[in-house]
Amino acid sequence: MSEPRSAPTVGQVVLGRRLQDLRERAGLKREEAAKLLRVAPATIRRMETAEVTLKIPYVQVLLRAYGIAEAEAEAFVELTEEANKPGWWQRFHDILPDWFSMYVSLEGAAALLRAYEPHFVPGLLQTEDYARSVMRAGAVGQARPDDIERHVALRMERQSLLTRPDAPRFWVIMDETVLRRPVGDSPEIMREQIDRLLETSALPNVTLQIAEFSSGHHPGTYGPFVIFRFAVPELPDMVYSEYLTGAVYLDARPEVATHLEVMDRMAAQAATAPRTKEILRDVRKEL
Repeated sequence: MSEPRSAPTVGQVVLGRRLQDLRERAGLKREEAAKLLRVAPATIRRMETAEVTLKIPYVQVLLRAYGIAEAEAEAFVELTEEANKPGWWQRFHDILPDWFSMYVSLEGAAALLRAYEPHFVPGLLQTEDYARSVMRAGAVGQARPDDIERHVALRMERQSLLTRPDAPRFWVIMDETVLRRPVGDSPEIMREQIDRLLETSALPNVTLQIAEFSSGHHPGTYGPFVIFRFAVPELPDMVYSEYLTGAVYLDARPEVATHLEVMDRMAAQAATAPRTKEILRDVRKEL
C-alpha cells in the first residue's frame, strides 16, 4: 500500500492529477485500476489526489495499463522520483505544521502570488527583527525561544524566492493598519521594516500597494488571503486563507472567482505603487 505522508509537494499534486487524466483517457474507472494493483479503489483516489506518495512500481503498472508509450512512461517515472524528494522546507519539519508545509510548496511553484494583508507585513517582505517580534507576540504558551528562531530562519530562507532567476510575481495589498501599529519594542524595528519594503518594492517582480484609511471601506476587510496562480495547466488558481490554528485551501471555481474579484477591486481602490512609496517614506519620517 502507498505510504501516507504529512503534506504533498506541488509536483506530487500535478502528477496525481496527470495520472487521473491518463486513467480517464484510457476509459478506466478507479475500480478497474484498483484491480490491477490489487488495492482498494480508495487507494487509487488517494494516489490521484496526492494524499499518498506515488510508488514507482504502482505507477509503472498503471501507465502500462493506460497504454502510455515507453518513452513517455519513463519520463513520468523520472518526474515521480523527483517529486518524491523532500522539499528544502522539510528540514524545518519539527516546527512546520502540515497546513503550512503545503503553503511553502505552493509558494515555491507559483508564477504569481497576490496577497492581501490587513495585520502584518507579509512574511516574504519581513526583516528578521520584525518577524521575531511578530512571532513572540503571537506565541501563546507553546513556542520556545529556540522554536521562534527556527521559524525566523525558515521565513528568511523563503525570501530567496523573490530574487531567484525564475522568481514569481508578488503583488501585495497591505492595509494602512500594518504601518500604523508598531511592532517590536523599538521604533528602529519599524524603520528597518519600512526600509525593507522600499527596497523590495523596487524589485521588478514585486508590486506593493497600501489600502489607505482615507480610501474608505473595501471588500477585503474580513481577513487576509493569498491567491496562487501556476504555470502548469494541471493546477488551477488556488486561494489560501489562514486562521488562528490552521488554514483552508480553496480551488472551487466560484470561490476563487470571488476572491479574484475582491482582490481586483481592492487593487483599484488602493494607492498606486508610486503613491505607496511616498506613504512609506512619510510614515518612516514620523517614527
